[in-house]
Amino acid sequence: MEEHIGETIERMLERNARVEADKAWEQSYLRIGSIALITYACVSLVLYIIGVEQYLLSAVVPVVGYLLSTQSLPFLKDWWIRTQFKK
Repeated sequence: MEEHIGETIERMLERNARVEADKAWEQSYLRIGSIALITYACVSLVLYIIGVEQYLLSAVVPVVGYLLSTQSLPFLKDWWIRTQFKK
């Protein structure tokens, strides 16, 4: 019985470590920057192919939108928590 509990605890600790690593990756600047750069390159290429005059400048718009979407907006988050979880 004690062996089973020890194995269960070990699996839980391993799972927690994986979850923490995944969360850290999701929030990392490397991931966010890589996605922004890939998005910019892909959008620039598409805009160039379809003949947009200022395709490099125009490709910034979706990248800025993505970067804004990755922000936690703490003031908005605090307001939402207060209104949703009133006690």
